[in-house]
Amino acid sequence: MVRQASGVDLDVLSVLVAEAFSASPVGVWLAPDATDRPLVLGRYARLLVSWGLEHGQVDTTGDGSVVAVWHRRPEVPVPSAAWMYDLHRVLGPHASRFALWHAYLDAVVPHVPHAHLAHLAARPGHDDTARALLTAHHQVLDTEGLPAYAQLPGGRPRESLLAGLGYEPRSPILLEPDGPALWRMWRPSPGNGRSCGGLPPRARLRRGITPLRGRLLPTPPGSP
Repeated sequence: MVRQASGVDLDVLSVLVAEAFSASPVGVWLAPDATDRPLVLGRYARLLVSWGLEHGQVDTTGDGSVVAVWHRRPEVPVPSAAWMYDLHRVLGPHASRFALWHAYLDAVVPHVPHAHLAHLAARPGHDDTARALLTAHHQVLDTEGLPAYAQLPGGRPRESLLAGLGYEPRSPILLEPDGPALWRMWRPSPGNGRSCGGLPPRARLRRGITPLRGRLLPTPPGSP
């Protein structure tokens, strides 16, 4: 059963998101210290789900085996200062790399109205459930004429679950130093074929760039 999550689901869904990050190369890049990683990613996952519940939509299933965090763009944006404040309050000295990551995600967000799949997590063996959960949300988006956008870590985007649901890979975001690629995945609205939806050129995270010095500020809730 697909349903919208509420505050009572926060604990369970936060653990699910944290486990997905821990198994992902992005999670390793965001929290390089293996000793600190479980605590850091756990705190971040809880913040991500909390913001989704408050400012977006969080879909899950009756057994909590899958979670999808969605945000609509454009809506009246939540001030970026609030997200940055929460990020630093929750993560403390670990916040800088997360802030840099979100700044670059926002720098290449599509230029047209769309729904952003900010995060998808599923327990092992629940791909079919994840597919059903996303399909239910896509049916709503298709009715509204909205395309969907997501970022996918890994090297085989055309073999992913998202590709099987109509998402096409676009040029990746390259996380540096020594980070993975995040493929930008675009699902056109009905009737728009393979339109890229105004996706900006690919982005590369570069050494020495800090979004905390006035150059690149995240604009939530697109980044959560």
